[in-house]
Amino acid sequence: MLEESALRNLIQNALAEDIGSGDHSTLACIPAAATGKAILKIKEDGILAGMEVAKTIFQQLDPNVVFIPFKEDGEVMKKGETAFEVSALVHTLLMGERLVLNCMQRMSGIATLTHQYVEKLKGYHTRLLDTRKTTPNFRLLEKEAVRIGGGVNHRMGLYDMVMLKDNHIDFAGGITAAVNKTVAYLKEKGLSLQIEVETRNLEDVKEALAVGQIHRIMLDNFTPQLVSEALVLINGRFETEASGGINLDTLEAYAKTGVDYVSAGAVIHHAVSLDLSLKAL
Repeated sequence: MLEESALRNLIQNALAEDIGSGDHSTLACIPAAATGKAILKIKEDGILAGMEVAKTIFQQLDPNVVFIPFKEDGEVMKKGETAFEVSALVHTLLMGERLVLNCMQRMSGIATLTHQYVEKLKGYHTRLLDTRKTTPNFRLLEKEAVRIGGGVNHRMGLYDMVMLKDNHIDFAGGITAAVNKTVAYLKEKGLSLQIEVETRNLEDVKEALAVGQIHRIMLDNFTPQLVSEALVLINGRFETEASGGINLDTLEAYAKTGVDYVSAGAVIHHAVSLDLSLKAL
């Protein structure tokens, strides 16, 4: 679930960006004390995401708003349905309208695409991971949308897990050096973080197995056949993740290998926002 303080900080910054010195369109023609109601109309089929975010946006503008949900995050939505009704000062409704729509449209698009990936994995051991290929300052909500769509969140950032990727390994002098230096660093700093190592071929996999001290091996840009060969070598010693160019067309071939996870940045950066609208009653 979303961490409340992080969500409120995101909302505060987004409202400041949008409102600036004031919503002059509203200030010019709507009395400050005017109240009203609005509904969120669904205009495309998909998976709904962002209901809790919308409620928090309106409540952050005015704690006295009345927010009535008709659907929940993660539910299938159909064109023509109503997601929620909100009653508040008209100024609150109009100041929050665009931020609510931007968040929910983007999140619903991601949740819908993620759901399509997850459906293809039904019946397989493999689970879907997201990545850090996200929109700056919007990662919190994009990853929440992946979770709502049925995916699994990978690390949030550079701080909550160690991932030794190709550049780390090359700069450090190889997999063995990178892992040993990392283990020593974590011990020195008193940090308990999982370590994942990226491998680019079967020789890299063998080296990762030899050095050990890790949690997961990433098989980067491996074909499904090479993933199968790598899994034989790994033999369940560590978690495994296939990554690199995996899409809806190739996803099932990787799942058939029995790899623990597949990661796909596409569930976020290829997602298309879905059409929603907030209309006055």
